[in-house]
Amino acid sequence: MDLPSSCKTVLAGAIARGFLAEVSRDLSILEKAPLLVGFLANSDNSARLYADWTNRTCKENGVRFELRNVDREQLEEHILDANQDESVAGIIVYYPIFNNRQDQYLQQIVDVSKDVEGLGHHYVFNMYQNIRFLDTDQTQKSILPCTPLAVIKILEYLRVYNTILPYGNRLFGHSITIVNRSEVVGRPLAALLANDGACVYSVDVSGVQQFTRGECIRKKQHEVIEKESWSLADCAPLSDVVISGVPGDVFKFPIHLLREGAICINFSSEKNFGLEVKQKASIYVPAIGKVTIVMLLRNLLRLTQNKHGKTSIM
Repeated sequence: MDLPSSCKTVLAGAIARGFLAEVSRDLSILEKAPLLVGFLANSDNSARLYADWTNRTCKENGVRFELRNVDREQLEEHILDANQDESVAGIIVYYPIFNNRQDQYLQQIVDVSKDVEGLGHHYVFNMYQNIRFLDTDQTQKSILPCTPLAVIKILEYLRVYNTILPYGNRLFGHSITIVNRSEVVGRPLAALLANDGACVYSVDVSGVQQFTRGECIRKKQHEVIEKESWSLADCAPLSDVVISGVPGDVFKFPIHLLREGAICINFSSEKNFGLEVKQKASIYVPAIGKVTIVMLLRNLLRLTQNKHGKTSIM
């Protein structure tokens, strides 16, 4: 007779609750709830769903939220107006808009003090260069993109991060495979985890790249090494954590490649892992959306604290 699965399924809602409590506590200290403005300029179902989640979570936690449906040809002007509006504390744009370099341009025109997604050049530069603070006194943390940050917080919750080690080195000794190398999630996530000490294998249709801070993590920031002729079959069995976010319903992670006892996290809107993942994984996180939304509020609160020169307590 087959024994029951030893895999623990961890839901995003359970993880999000603790962070929501922190956000609610810090919001209660503010004189006025911050205003988050969202711009929706497409008919993408995932973008609409994300906007609806944002609206619901903001209302439930005392954050003011305005969703502005605009024509994509007028979006630039609307962003610039919101930049100048002192009542607006944070701006989020629901991508894709043009699905080309124009989207990258729009990311750069959001005022740095209102860039709740951390997609502008200043924050992206800090992220890749492993610069964690905005000030020399190290009281104001840089803003990180919401989805990669959500994955990091999930790994912290699961105690993959070793708190005995110094801050910035707490993933040392872990090997992590990420199936996705998009500029929005996959690549930033690989860089962040490598900067925290992990050996990260980044996989996409073009091959495998290794993100690492070198031997015994002696380097200040990560470097990227092309793993010639490598595929998912080479790196997945080496990894104690596997994170997958391939869009669409065609890709399914080949479970036979999983290392026994691996931690598996899915961040695609479609399930990249079949139910059989529970036969090999020790922990399975099937979705991260609720944590991502909380990280959005967390970033909004941090921007508000930074603007007023207050030290973040989160």
